[in-house]
Amino acid sequence: MPLMLLCTNVQAKWYQHSFDVMGTRAHVEFYLDSEKLKLEEEEQTSKQLIAEVKAELNRIEQSMSPYIASSELSMVNQKAAQKTVKVSEELFKLLKQAQQIANLTQGAFDITYASVGYHYDYRAKQKPNENTIQTSLDAINYRAVKLDDNSTTVTFSHPKTKIDLGGIAKGHAIKQAINLLKDAGVEHALVSAGGDTLLLGDRVGRPWLIGIKHPRAEDKTAVRLPLENEAISTSGDYERYFIEDGQRYHHIINPQTGDSARKVVSVSVIGPDATYTDALSTAVFVLGLQDGMNLVNRLKDFEAVIIDNQQTMHFSTGLQTN
Repeated sequence: MPLMLLCTNVQAKWYQHSFDVMGTRAHVEFYLDSEKLKLEEEEQTSKQLIAEVKAELNRIEQSMSPYIASSELSMVNQKAAQKTVKVSEELFKLLKQAQQIANLTQGAFDITYASVGYHYDYRAKQKPNENTIQTSLDAINYRAVKLDDNSTTVTFSHPKTKIDLGGIAKGHAIKQAINLLKDAGVEHALVSAGGDTLLLGDRVGRPWLIGIKHPRAEDKTAVRLPLENEAISTSGDYERYFIEDGQRYHHIINPQTGDSARKVVSVSVIGPDATYTDALSTAVFVLGLQDGMNLVNRLKDFEAVIIDNQQTMHFSTGLQTN
Protein backbone atom coordinates (compact mmCIF):
# COMPACT_ATOMS: atom_id res chain seq x y z
CA MET A 1 0.00 0.00 0.00
CA PRO A 2 1.45 3.44 -0.90
CA LEU A 3 2.35 6.02 1.71
CA MET A 4 -0.63 8.19 2.62
CA LEU A 5 -0.23 11.80 3.66
CA LEU A 6 -2.89 13.47 5.80
CA CYS A 7 -2.69 17.29 5.82
CA THR A 8 -4.61 19.21 8.47
CA ASN A 9 -2.90 22.49 7.66
CA VAL A 10 0.32 23.70 6.06
CA GLN A 11 2.37 22.93 9.15
CA ALA A 12 0.65 19.82 10.44
CA LYS A 13 1.32 16.66 8.53
CA TRP A 14 0.25 13.15 9.39
CA TYR A 15 1.68 10.14 7.63
CA GLN A 16 0.10 6.70 7.64
CA HIS A 17 0.67 3.30 6.11
CA SER A 18 -1.04 -0.10 6.37
CA PHE A 19 0.54 -3.47 5.64
CA ASP A 20 0.20 -7.19 6.38
CA VAL A 21 2.41 -8.84 8.98
CA MET A 22 2.16 -11.43 11.77
CA GLY A 23 -0.92 -12.92 10.14
CA THR A 24 -2.91 -9.69 10.44
CA ARG A 25 -3.26 -6.11 9.22
CA ALA A 26 -0.89 -3.58 10.77
CA HIS A 27 -1.12 0.21 10.65
CA VAL A 28 1.26 3.03 11.54
CA GLU A 29 0.32 6.70 11.74
CA PHE A 30 2.45 9.59 13.00
CA TYR A 31 2.84 13.36 12.99
CA LEU A 32 5.90 15.25 11.78
CA ASP A 33 6.40 18.89 12.70
CA SER A 34 6.78 20.81 9.44
CA GLU A 35 8.30 23.77 11.24
CA LYS A 36 11.31 21.70 12.25
CA LEU A 37 11.84 19.93 8.93
CA LYS A 38 12.12 21.06 5.33
CA LEU A 39 9.53 19.44 3.05
CA GLU A 40 12.02 17.16 1.29
CA GLU A 41 13.52 16.13 4.62
CA GLU A 42 10.05 15.41 5.98
CA GLU A 43 9.12 13.17 3.04
CA GLN A 44 12.39 11.28 3.34
CA THR A 45 12.04 10.95 7.12
CA SER A 46 8.46 9.66 6.89
CA LYS A 47 9.39 7.00 4.34
CA GLN A 48 12.38 5.92 6.41
CA LEU A 49 10.34 5.65 9.63
CA ILE A 50 7.62 3.61 7.93
CA ALA A 51 10.25 1.30 6.46
CA GLU A 52 11.83 0.86 9.90
CA VAL A 53 8.48 0.08 11.54
CA LYS A 54 7.69 -2.51 8.85
CA ALA A 55 11.14 -4.05 9.19
CA GLU A 56 10.81 -4.30 12.97
CA LEU A 57 7.44 -6.03 12.87
CA ASN A 58 8.68 -8.38 10.16
CA ARG A 59 11.78 -9.15 12.22
CA ILE A 60 9.66 -10.12 15.22
CA GLU A 61 7.42 -12.28 13.05
CA GLN A 62 10.45 -14.11 11.66
CA SER A 63 11.63 -14.77 15.21
CA MET A 64 8.38 -15.57 17.00
CA SER A 65 5.97 -17.11 14.51
CA PRO A 66 5.10 -20.78 15.11
CA TYR A 67 4.21 -21.02 11.40
CA ILE A 68 7.73 -20.22 10.18
CA ALA A 69 9.88 -23.34 10.45
CA SER A 70 13.11 -21.35 10.78
CA SER A 71 11.84 -19.07 13.57
CA GLU A 72 13.42 -19.07 16.99
CA LEU A 73 10.08 -20.08 18.49
CA SER A 74 9.81 -23.07 16.15
CA MET A 75 13.32 -24.12 17.15
CA VAL A 76 12.26 -24.04 20.81
CA ASN A 77 9.16 -26.13 20.07
CA GLN A 78 11.23 -28.65 18.14
CA LYS A 79 14.01 -29.11 20.69
CA ALA A 80 13.13 -27.90 24.20
CA ALA A 81 11.41 -31.12 25.28
CA GLN A 82 14.61 -33.05 24.51
CA LYS A 83 17.32 -30.63 25.60
CA THR A 84 18.12 -27.16 26.89
CA VAL A 85 17.76 -24.49 24.19
CA LYS A 86 19.66 -21.20 24.22
CA VAL A 87 17.46 -18.28 23.10
CA SER A 88 17.89 -14.58 22.44
CA GLU A 89 17.51 -12.11 25.30
CA GLU A 90 14.43 -10.67 23.57
CA LEU A 91 12.61 -13.99 23.40
CA PHE A 92 13.73 -14.94 26.91
CA LYS A 93 12.38 -11.69 28.33
CA LEU A 94 9.04 -12.23 26.60
CA LEU A 95 8.83 -15.79 27.93
CA LYS A 96 9.50 -14.43 31.42
CA GLN A 97 6.71 -11.89 31.02
CA ALA A 98 4.39 -14.63 29.79
CA GLN A 99 5.12 -16.62 32.96
CA GLN A 100 4.51 -13.58 35.15
CA ILE A 101 1.12 -13.03 33.53
CA ALA A 102 0.32 -16.74 33.80
CA ASN A 103 1.01 -16.53 37.53
CA LEU A 104 -1.00 -13.31 37.84
CA THR A 105 -4.00 -14.87 36.06
CA GLN A 106 -3.63 -18.31 37.69
CA GLY A 107 -3.05 -19.92 34.32
CA ALA A 108 -5.87 -18.25 32.38
CA PHE A 109 -3.10 -16.91 30.16
CA ASP A 110 -0.85 -19.80 29.24
CA ILE A 111 1.38 -19.94 26.16
CA THR A 112 1.47 -23.75 26.41
CA TYR A 113 -2.16 -23.81 25.22
CA ALA A 114 -0.47 -24.55 21.89
CA SER A 115 0.05 -28.13 23.06
CA VAL A 116 -3.60 -28.59 22.06
CA GLY A 117 -4.06 -25.43 20.00
CA TYR A 118 -1.82 -26.57 17.14
CA HIS A 119 -4.30 -29.35 16.40
CA TYR A 120 -6.87 -26.73 15.33
CA ASP A 121 -6.97 -25.47 11.73
CA TYR A 122 -9.49 -22.63 11.49
CA ARG A 123 -9.07 -22.06 7.75
CA ALA A 124 -9.73 -25.73 7.05
CA LYS A 125 -12.49 -25.78 9.70
CA GLN A 126 -10.82 -28.64 11.54
CA LYS A 127 -10.72 -29.32 15.27
CA PRO A 128 -9.12 -32.13 17.27
CA ASN A 129 -11.32 -34.96 18.48
CA GLU A 130 -11.98 -35.43 22.18
CA ASN A 131 -9.35 -38.16 22.51
CA THR A 132 -6.64 -35.94 21.02
CA ILE A 133 -7.58 -33.13 23.38
CA GLN A 134 -7.54 -35.36 26.44
CA THR A 135 -4.20 -36.98 25.61
CA SER A 136 -2.60 -33.55 25.04
CA LEU A 137 -4.26 -31.64 27.89
CA ASP A 138 -1.67 -32.40 30.58
CA ALA A 139 0.99 -30.80 28.35
CA ILE A 140 -0.76 -27.45 28.91
CA ASN A 141 1.01 -26.14 31.98
CA TYR A 142 3.03 -22.93 31.97
CA ARG A 143 5.15 -24.38 34.79
CA ALA A 144 6.48 -26.92 32.29
CA VAL A 145 8.44 -24.09 30.63
CA LYS A 146 11.69 -23.95 32.59
CA LEU A 147 13.65 -20.73 32.19
CA ASP A 148 17.25 -20.31 33.34
CA ASP A 149 18.09 -16.63 33.95
CA ASN A 150 21.83 -17.22 34.08
CA SER A 151 22.10 -18.90 30.68
CA THR A 152 18.90 -17.55 28.98
CA THR A 153 17.88 -21.08 28.14
CA VAL A 154 14.52 -22.83 27.85
CA THR A 155 13.57 -26.41 28.63
CA PHE A 156 10.18 -28.15 28.55
CA SER A 157 9.55 -30.62 31.35
CA HIS A 158 6.72 -32.35 29.44
CA PRO A 159 7.45 -34.19 26.16
CA LYS A 160 4.30 -32.91 24.41
CA THR A 161 4.53 -29.25 25.45
CA LYS A 162 4.45 -26.61 22.72
CA ILE A 163 4.23 -22.82 23.07
CA ASP A 164 2.63 -20.07 21.02
CA LEU A 165 3.14 -16.34 21.61
CA GLY A 166 0.06 -15.30 19.62
CA GLY A 167 -1.46 -13.77 22.75
CA ILE A 168 1.52 -11.57 23.60
CA ALA A 169 3.90 -11.11 20.62
CA LYS A 170 1.85 -8.47 18.77
CA GLY A 171 1.71 -6.35 21.91
CA HIS A 172 5.48 -6.65 22.19
CA ALA A 173 5.90 -5.82 18.49
CA ILE A 174 3.87 -2.60 18.54
CA LYS A 175 5.70 -1.51 21.70
CA GLN A 176 9.01 -1.98 19.88
CA ALA A 177 7.68 0.01 16.92
CA ILE A 178 6.47 2.91 19.08
CA ASN A 179 9.83 3.00 20.87
CA LEU A 180 11.51 3.21 17.49
CA LEU A 181 9.36 6.22 16.53
CA LYS A 182 9.88 7.82 19.94
CA ASP A 183 13.65 7.45 19.65
CA ALA A 184 13.45 9.22 16.28
CA GLY A 185 11.82 12.24 17.92
CA VAL A 186 8.18 11.51 17.03
CA GLU A 187 5.79 12.70 19.75
CA HIS A 188 2.39 11.70 18.32
CA ALA A 189 1.87 8.25 16.81
CA LEU A 190 -0.29 5.14 16.60
CA VAL A 191 0.83 1.62 15.78
CA SER A 192 -1.64 -1.24 15.57
CA ALA A 193 -1.45 -4.93 14.67
CA GLY A 194 -4.71 -6.84 14.61
CA GLY A 195 -6.54 -6.14 17.84
CA ASP A 196 -3.60 -4.41 19.52
CA THR A 197 -3.03 -0.66 19.40
CA LEU A 198 -0.42 1.52 21.14
CA LEU A 199 -0.59 5.30 21.23
CA LEU A 200 2.26 7.77 21.64
CA GLY A 201 0.99 11.09 22.95
CA ASP A 202 -2.33 12.49 21.82
CA ARG A 203 -3.58 13.53 18.39
CA VAL A 204 -2.05 16.99 18.73
CA GLY A 205 -4.39 18.69 21.18
CA ARG A 206 -7.14 16.10 21.26
CA PRO A 207 -7.31 12.43 22.24
CA TRP A 208 -7.23 9.53 19.84
CA LEU A 209 -10.66 7.96 19.37
CA ILE A 210 -10.17 4.21 19.33
CA GLY A 211 -13.08 2.03 18.32
CA ILE A 212 -13.88 -1.41 19.73
CA LYS A 213 -15.34 -3.59 16.99
CA HIS A 214 -18.86 -4.91 17.34
CA PRO A 215 -18.37 -8.68 17.74
CA ARG A 216 -21.37 -9.65 15.62
CA ALA A 217 -21.55 -6.86 13.03
CA GLU A 218 -18.69 -6.69 10.55
CA ASP A 219 -18.71 -2.96 9.87
CA LYS A 220 -19.99 -1.63 13.18
CA THR A 221 -18.20 -0.20 16.19
CA ALA A 222 -19.49 -1.11 19.66
CA VAL A 223 -17.93 1.91 21.39
CA ARG A 224 -15.24 4.55 20.85
CA LEU A 225 -12.85 5.48 23.63
CA PRO A 226 -10.80 8.70 23.92
CA LEU A 227 -7.23 7.61 24.72
CA GLU A 228 -3.69 8.95 24.74
CA ASN A 229 -0.33 7.48 25.77
CA GLU A 230 -1.98 4.10 26.32
CA ALA A 231 -2.34 0.66 24.83
CA ILE A 232 -5.61 -1.10 24.08
CA SER A 233 -5.88 -4.77 23.12
CA THR A 234 -9.03 -6.58 22.05
CA SER A 235 -9.55 -10.34 22.02
CA GLY A 236 -12.69 -11.60 20.28
CA ASP A 237 -14.23 -14.86 19.17
CA TYR A 238 -14.73 -13.42 15.66
CA GLU A 239 -11.07 -13.13 14.65
CA ARG A 240 -10.25 -16.72 13.64
CA TYR A 241 -13.12 -19.15 13.88
CA PHE A 242 -15.46 -21.59 12.20
CA ILE A 243 -18.90 -22.86 13.15
CA GLU A 244 -19.73 -26.56 13.27
CA ASP A 245 -23.11 -27.96 14.35
CA GLY A 246 -24.06 -24.52 15.67
CA GLN A 247 -20.95 -24.29 17.88
CA ARG A 248 -18.32 -21.60 17.38
CA TYR A 249 -14.71 -22.81 17.50
CA HIS A 250 -12.21 -19.96 17.73
CA HIS A 251 -8.55 -19.38 18.49
CA ILE A 252 -8.81 -18.32 22.16
CA ILE A 253 -8.32 -21.64 23.91
CA ASN A 254 -9.24 -22.28 27.52
CA PRO A 255 -6.08 -23.91 28.94
CA GLN A 256 -8.15 -26.04 31.32
CA THR A 257 -10.30 -27.65 28.62
CA GLY A 258 -8.36 -27.41 25.38
CA ASP A 259 -11.57 -26.08 23.81
CA SER A 260 -12.51 -22.54 22.78
CA ALA A 261 -13.39 -20.24 25.68
CA ARG A 262 -17.06 -19.23 25.44
CA LYS A 263 -17.95 -17.19 28.53
CA VAL A 264 -17.83 -13.85 26.63
CA VAL A 265 -17.47 -12.72 23.02
CA SER A 266 -15.08 -9.75 23.28
CA VAL A 267 -12.63 -8.30 25.80
CA SER A 268 -10.69 -5.06 25.49
CA VAL A 269 -8.01 -4.18 28.04
CA ILE A 270 -6.53 -0.69 28.33
CA GLY A 271 -3.25 0.05 30.10
CA PRO A 272 0.25 1.51 29.93
CA ASP A 273 2.02 -1.55 28.49
CA ALA A 274 0.96 -3.19 25.20
CA THR A 275 2.62 -6.49 26.07
CA TYR A 276 0.46 -6.77 29.17
CA THR A 277 -2.78 -5.52 27.60
CA ASP A 278 -2.34 -8.09 24.82
CA ALA A 279 -1.93 -10.99 27.25
CA LEU A 280 -4.50 -9.73 29.76
CA SER A 281 -7.22 -9.42 27.12
CA THR A 282 -6.74 -13.13 26.39
CA ALA A 283 -6.73 -14.04 30.09
CA VAL A 284 -9.88 -12.05 30.86
CA PHE A 285 -11.61 -13.64 27.86
CA VAL A 286 -10.84 -17.07 29.31
CA LEU A 287 -11.86 -16.08 32.85
CA GLY A 288 -15.21 -14.64 31.78
CA LEU A 289 -17.15 -11.62 32.95
CA GLN A 290 -17.11 -11.86 36.74
CA ASP A 291 -13.67 -13.35 37.36
CA GLY A 292 -12.13 -11.34 34.53
CA MET A 293 -13.52 -8.04 35.72
CA ASN A 294 -12.50 -8.82 39.29
CA LEU A 295 -8.94 -9.34 38.06
CA VAL A 296 -8.84 -6.06 36.12
CA ASN A 297 -10.34 -4.09 39.00
CA ARG A 298 -7.50 -5.34 41.23
CA LEU A 299 -4.81 -4.17 38.81
CA LYS A 300 -3.49 -0.64 39.01
CA ASP A 301 -3.56 1.35 35.75
CA PHE A 302 -5.59 -1.23 33.77
CA GLU A 303 -9.23 -1.04 32.64
CA ALA A 304 -11.48 -3.30 30.58
CA VAL A 305 -14.55 -3.37 28.38
CA ILE A 306 -16.19 -6.80 28.21
CA ILE A 307 -18.99 -7.77 25.84
CA ASP A 308 -20.89 -10.81 27.11
CA ASN A 309 -22.77 -13.51 25.22
CA GLN A 310 -25.91 -11.34 25.17
CA GLN A 311 -23.80 -8.57 23.53
CA THR A 312 -24.12 -6.36 26.61
CA MET A 313 -21.13 -4.12 27.38
CA HIS A 314 -19.58 -4.07 30.86
CA PHE A 315 -17.00 -1.54 32.03
CA SER A 316 -14.36 -1.84 34.75
CA THR A 317 -14.55 0.49 37.72
CA GLY A 318 -12.29 3.20 36.31
CA LEU A 319 -14.36 3.54 33.13
CA GLN A 320 -17.72 3.80 34.84
CA THR A 321 -19.41 7.20 35.17
CA ASN A 322 -21.72 8.16 38.01
